[in-house]
Amino acid sequence: MKSVFKIIAVTLGVLLVVLVIYIFLGSGKTFDAPYPDLSASKDSALIARGKYLAFGPAHCASCHMPMDKIMEVEQGAEFPMSGGWEFKIPPGTLHAPNLTPHKETGIGNYTDQELARALRHSVKRNGKVLFPVMPFQEMSDEDIRAILSYLRSQEPVSNEVEETSYSFLGRALLAFGLLQPQAPKYTPPAAIKIDSTATYGEYVAKNVANCVGCHTPRDLMTGANIGPEFSGGFLFTPDEFSKGYAFISPNLTPDKATGVMANWDEETFINRMRYGRVLEGSHMPWGFYSRMTDIELKAVYRYLSQLDPVENKIEKTVFAPGEALPE
Repeated sequence: MKSVFKIIAVTLGVLLVVLVIYIFLGSGKTFDAPYPDLSASKDSALIARGKYLAFGPAHCASCHMPMDKIMEVEQGAEFPMSGGWEFKIPPGTLHAPNLTPHKETGIGNYTDQELARALRHSVKRNGKVLFPVMPFQEMSDEDIRAILSYLRSQEPVSNEVEETSYSFLGRALLAFGLLQPQAPKYTPPAAIKIDSTATYGEYVAKNVANCVGCHTPRDLMTGANIGPEFSGGFLFTPDEFSKGYAFISPNLTPDKATGVMANWDEETFINRMRYGRVLEGSHMPWGFYSRMTDIELKAVYRYLSQLDPVENKIEKTVFAPGEALPE
């Protein structure tokens, strides 16, 4: 009998070793994705649009900054986007890279098409996957060109940023194909009309500002949605930035019993967005959204107001340091 148990133990040990080797080898897989035929421009209007997006609704500057500069930038300061933001989640530690045109440490040696592929297909220059935190897959060609144009116009800054590192769990997700590039779900528009309609509001809320990314229940392991869009319930666990506070995003659908938007008129919504940050540790980039134009804020409000109501009661949205979090 002992020999049987020994054989089983040895077999399980071998299988475990094989599994670990497979995970470590498989986590380095690369992906093919097309290179969008999009290029930066020196046109001043396009550069201005790109800067507006980066320091406004797209809030690129909220991550691609050193950690000690983020609050200054949110309050209106402008620095080159030299990277450095760090975010720890179960699959690993994400690091936002240097997006200035510095040749050794930034994007100076990247082609416009390599950068556009990263934005649109979540595939890095080396073919590896980008963790799905940027919602720009369906951003219009014109807006991607605007962002590229602004990035190229910045002052080059030397700042070596660590690569995103994956935990064993993250490596397993990669090896087993549970973490893959996010491709566009439909052909992105060449350009989009900027107006106060719900149609433009949907574009901003989903493809630029990523309201849907934080106000939708998501699996932190893979980044996939696990509940109705905009129904709230996404948990932000305490981190260095939040100073020990945890947050749960509220329901933004117009459900009369549980949705925020059912109780806000357009003026209230715009005033709240203009007011900016109340809780220092909140993960919502309030300062960036406060700089959105009235046209865009009206459009977002009108889009959210016409969503299908979803009953999802968020009992509590802010948790003090040490307070028990919902399971």
